[in-house]
Amino acid sequence: MNVEIHIANSSFVGYSQEICDLIYESAQARGTGIAKRSTEYVAEKIEAGKAVIALDGDKLVGFSYIETFSHKRFVANSGLVVHPDYRNQGLAKKIKKKIFDLSRKLYPNAKIFSITTGLAVMKMNTELGFKPVTFSELTDDEEFWNGCKGCRNYDILQRNNFKMCLCTGLLYDPKEPSIQKPSTFAKKVVKPVIKTRKPNKLYKK
Repeated sequence: MNVEIHIANSSFVGYSQEICDLIYESAQARGTGIAKRSTEYVAEKIEAGKAVIALDGDKLVGFSYIETFSHKRFVANSGLVVHPDYRNQGLAKKIKKKIFDLSRKLYPNAKIFSITTGLAVMKMNTELGFKPVTFSELTDDEEFWNGCKGCRNYDILQRNNFKMCLCTGLLYDPKEPSIQKPSTFAKKVVKPVIKTRKPNKLYKK
């Protein structure tokens, strides 16, 4: 495997339809029923440099992009997908780290959030410093929650007034101490003090 993960730019727009197909097929296989992304929407993210794309030579093997909500106060890393032939090799984790770092660079003050039922995604997010939260701590932007309409569990979300569902809410707040930051209580290295005895000036041979 000779996979490279790139920050997307206009030179990668030609992969837009293939990316949409891969996202849709992956959602169908998981049974989530998430709505398809349009080619135009994915192309827009690529051209804006708000996505990462993984390639093995010229072959598309992975992708993820950034969405912003509530006047850029909240950021979501969406559409994380890996080609079936390249799964279980740690590639999803690398893509997740790359899109997370890009989000922090583009929106350093934004809270990054995720909702998921996937144990693997929860683990990856936790390792990056995400913490489980209630839905009330996430964005209240209707545009985000409208994206759940294609999910087969959307009726559960509606019945609970968008306060809970089968998904777990995860949040990274840049204002809170991160588990990735080194401890401020690191031990200081103290050099030993060696005292030398001065000769007695009053002593004479």
